[in-house]
Amino acid sequence: MPRAGADLAYEVYDRDAPTVLLAPTWELVDSRMWKAQVPYLSRHFRVVIYDAAGTGRSSKPRDTGRYTQMNRMHDAVAVLDATGTDRAGVLGYSAGGTLGLLLATFHPERVDGVVALAAGHPRNPDPEGRLAPPWDPDGEEPPVGWSKFNHDWWQRNFRDFVEWFIPTINSDPHATKLQEDGIAWALEMGPEAAWSAITDCWDLDVDDWYARLASCQVPTLLIHGDKDTNTNHAGSVYLSDLMPAARLHTVEGADHPVLARYPILFNHLAHDFLNEAWDLGPRVPSTPLGEAATTAYAAPASAPKRVLYLSSPIGLGHARRDVVIAEELRAAHPDVVVDWLAEHPVTRVLEEAGERIHPASRLLGSEAAIIDAACDDHTLNVLDAARQMDAVQVHNFHILDEVLTAERYDLVVADEAWQLDNHLFENPHLKRAPIAWMTDFIGDYGMPSGGEWQAKVARDLNTQMVEHIATYPDLRDVSVFVGGPDDVPTDPLAPGLPTMRDWTREHFDFSGYITGFDPRALGDRERLRAQVGFDPREKVCLVCVGGSGAGTSLIRRVVTAAPAARRVLPELRMIVVTGPCIDPSTMPQVPGVEYHAYVHGLYRWLAACDLAVVQGGLTTTMELTAAKVPFIYVPLREHFEQNHHVAARLRRYRAGRRMDYDELDPGALAQALLDLLSTPVDYAEVETDGAAKAAALIGAAL
Repeated sequence: MPRAGADLAYEVYDRDAPTVLLAPTWELVDSRMWKAQVPYLSRHFRVVIYDAAGTGRSSKPRDTGRYTQMNRMHDAVAVLDATGTDRAGVLGYSAGGTLGLLLATFHPERVDGVVALAAGHPRNPDPEGRLAPPWDPDGEEPPVGWSKFNHDWWQRNFRDFVEWFIPTINSDPHATKLQEDGIAWALEMGPEAAWSAITDCWDLDVDDWYARLASCQVPTLLIHGDKDTNTNHAGSVYLSDLMPAARLHTVEGADHPVLARYPILFNHLAHDFLNEAWDLGPRVPSTPLGEAATTAYAAPASAPKRVLYLSSPIGLGHARRDVVIAEELRAAHPDVVVDWLAEHPVTRVLEEAGERIHPASRLLGSEAAIIDAACDDHTLNVLDAARQMDAVQVHNFHILDEVLTAERYDLVVADEAWQLDNHLFENPHLKRAPIAWMTDFIGDYGMPSGGEWQAKVARDLNTQMVEHIATYPDLRDVSVFVGGPDDVPTDPLAPGLPTMRDWTREHFDFSGYITGFDPRALGDRERLRAQVGFDPREKVCLVCVGGSGAGTSLIRRVVTAAPAARRVLPELRMIVVTGPCIDPSTMPQVPGVEYHAYVHGLYRWLAACDLAVVQGGLTTTMELTAAKVPFIYVPLREHFEQNHHVAARLRRYRAGRRMDYDELDPGALAQALLDLLSTPVDYAEVETDGAAKAAALIGAAL
């Protein structure tokens, strides 16, 4: 949309509801700063969002006079006009909060309410510590602190300014992801628009504007962290005293970007305020899908106990063990009804098992898709990929919170449901039911390619986990580690913190490993082979890559070795199970190789095969270990869990042969397969009662 020499890019998330305008902030970043708000707000309101001139997908006028307060306000009005929006509630952060106040005072007929977070204005004094000595561009020393706010320095070393400024205003504990995002976005934007927007930008009569604020009747919610290092909290106190229809919500201990560091809090504050402005009633009057959509689904009225089960969508291993745990739980508690809040591909396993999937599951964002997108050439830095889920996990937590608000559940079982874990500790007042938490690893690792920054991130995440439990030791009612104490590494969580094993011993009960099956119950092996279609004269090599799309590269490399392997082992039959996220038709069609997209009860095939080649995921490798089948496992490069936690556990069980991806040339793989067939299996025994133990621990919370 053109206006005054700029093309403004906007998006509309349409629905039959009042409109929220998400205003742009300072031109140092673009509209991606709203990523934790858009999914949530767009389920309840019509949302309009746009990039300011000079940022994102909007054009970048060279005229420095284009980046003034009145131009920013006229841009906002033009976006309202272009989107057919007569009136809107306006949400703004920092400079965007200022923009919301400008709209409320100069165009009150277009604004139903304003939420202004950390809004700046001329009468707002600088925060303490903001002063810095002036920098001499002709000197030899670089600027320090706030003296980096210097155009000459930006031209010389904008990166230095950004890498100082973003962490400075994101000083909240455990804000490393905010720092990463802000630095990356600012470096994309560049210095020019941002500098112009803070230079002679007040092209209006400031005294007149404050007079308008003093008589403004537009409902206004001012939100501000009292430790804000960028715009002084005192500025919002001043506005709340000045504006007759304004009120202030202070976030104690918070720095500048409350919407990003405390997104659940900010989203709820904004939603509650807008509902009040529009007289829409309670924030969550019914289930996320509405009452009509869930009537047929509702649990029997006679069901005295209801359990909501969350299973991690990263692979299918969690789903397999969780189904068995749910079966054990129902066996011990016949009055229990289990509902699942889950996403694809977990829902595939649940559907095959005949489980009840909550209809709100269709609203969940896909964490698995982010993992798949992050994997390339058998490389997945899972720590980085997991951090890219931040907005999706905020959205999914909101879905969960609304389900638990609208419906009665007696227990929530969460198997590595990180969106619940992190955000519930950040918002403990939102606990609606007892929580049983499960995991099969404790402790993040930075990988070598991530350098010192990723090592710092891992330490920070581990520290946050320890602090969460120390602050709210009773928030989880049950904590189950899937395995034994010896399955936890002895590395320290961070300098000055306990080892992973010692901390886990203190805060978890141990179920033993959960395979989901007892190998003894499978009966005679030859009969099992006949049942699954394996001929006794053939040597079956099963290639499995789990439930995500991360195994594409491994499949391609392994099947390329099939002809060489068949030359030395003519009776070889290679079966590739791609899983539900990889289309077999996209894989190389090699003689002697057959594909299956999904096999329900894959553990039976694994127990019946002669050998296997798999990724380094815990579930498949431990199923092979329990069945005493020889196998090669190839950990994803840069995947800390597969390279540290899983590899250590397999060493303890004396199971499998590890090969690195770069070793898998056809000759080496063919020889390794031959060696496996001639090497006796001497694995340690895998527990067979883990599911029953886990169910007993979980059931205690009922």
